[in-house]
Amino acid sequence: MLKTLTIIAVVAAFAATPLPGLAQGKKDSVVMGMTLEPPGLDPTTAAAAAVAEVTLYNVYETLTRINEDGSVSPLLAESWQASADLKTYTFKLVKGVKFHNGEPFDSAAVKFSYDRNAAPTSTNKDKSLYQAFESVTAPDAETIVVALKYSEPNLPFLLGQASGSIVEPKSAPTDATQPVGTGPYTLGAWAKGSSITLNKWPGYRNAAAIKLSKVIIRFISEPSAQVAALLSGDIDAFPRVAAARSLAQFKADPRFSVQIGGSRAKTIVGINERKKPLDDVRVRRAILAAIDRKAMIEGAVDGLGVPIGSFYAPGSLGYVDTTGVNPYDPEKAKKLLAEAGVTTPLELSLKLPPPSYARQGGEVLAAQLAKVGIIARIENVEWAQWLSQVFAANGPHNFDLTIVSHVEPFDLVKLTEPDHYLGYRSEAFNALYQQITATPAEAGRAKLLGDAQRMLATDAVAGFLFQPQLITIANKKLKGVWKDVPQYENDFSTWSWD
Repeated sequence: MLKTLTIIAVVAAFAATPLPGLAQGKKDSVVMGMTLEPPGLDPTTAAAAAVAEVTLYNVYETLTRINEDGSVSPLLAESWQASADLKTYTFKLVKGVKFHNGEPFDSAAVKFSYDRNAAPTSTNKDKSLYQAFESVTAPDAETIVVALKYSEPNLPFLLGQASGSIVEPKSAPTDATQPVGTGPYTLGAWAKGSSITLNKWPGYRNAAAIKLSKVIIRFISEPSAQVAALLSGDIDAFPRVAAARSLAQFKADPRFSVQIGGSRAKTIVGINERKKPLDDVRVRRAILAAIDRKAMIEGAVDGLGVPIGSFYAPGSLGYVDTTGVNPYDPEKAKKLLAEAGVTTPLELSLKLPPPSYARQGGEVLAAQLAKVGIIARIENVEWAQWLSQVFAANGPHNFDLTIVSHVEPFDLVKLTEPDHYLGYRSEAFNALYQQITATPAEAGRAKLLGDAQRMLATDAVAGFLFQPQLITIANKKLKGVWKDVPQYENDFSTWSWD
């Protein structure tokens, strides 16, 4: 019997060892983890960053590509020129490009996409940008000219965001579930609540440069489950993973590459200024004075954040440190509430989306507010609920407080929009923002941007918390995964196995 077992063991071991002549080829698929599932797959109609994380530069392409260092390079536009006043941009398009359904990519498709983004019925998150286009013209099939109502030195960057994705006109109405783009991948399958599979498109104009034939994206919202999936090998890479408390374990494991990168995101306590008494700046300042940013950073993201005092992130043009405008001061918070005539305890709803920074940060925020007489009633909601109840432009804005990270690098313009979820309305800020857009010179614009940051801090538009530092953990043999994140994306065209 013992001899028989020994023979079986030897045979099993031999079978498990690949022979040199039968060695497998280089791996050409990857399984990636994501915290949130996108609500749809058309980034030109949905605001959720998760849509871009799946589709940008993979399924859809834009005229320009935003690189890891924040620079901009050609993509569907091979070149562009700007007028001296930065109000007119002329783009020369790449020739011979096709959409996944075989339709040609040309200037008509670009014009259609931009006009659609600007339409009154548009739900594009950057609708205000496209409505600021004086005109979009197509002199010929390979040229597109964008004329703006104001100077915009950042237009090449802005057009590289997911909201600028070029869609095929005939398929546009069904892109949310059956996306059609010009990118190197097509939708293979979508198992709702579980995963999305992208397959390499053989018809891509540079298909030979795309090393991964398949990408499976699994949705795992629970931080402990994210860590377990990586450790077990079920996930090859997890950008923006909630693994701060397990960093030492991953750093000590030779199987993994651990990267902590920068971002241009701003994590805030959103305050609904449409509601009383939150329409009183003294009450909003009281909320900010009750917040210990350092404790929030420790509790929400385990210390991986940089404090901010306005709706602007360090590293951006004209950044100024405004954390001293509304410093942590619980006694001042109590006095401000009393000045505003607020009888404590003041009960407010705190509606939290799924990310761990929001859920963990919500617990810290509630404890801090309680010390000044504000009772925050926590309500955890799913992402789709948060988008429809809290964030949607035409939604009910059914919340008092929330916690969310805004990931767009250039989104001060959002605070000029009358239907923005925070409900901030300031003619002074709107006029200042118009002055910013009318100033093409970088030095002058930087000074005005500093003024804008100070105004938002003084008006206590939100509880400005921190700029997140993002963790990416990947199999050490997987190359091309970004460390820094100028915008939320996963460009699989750069990924490959050693």
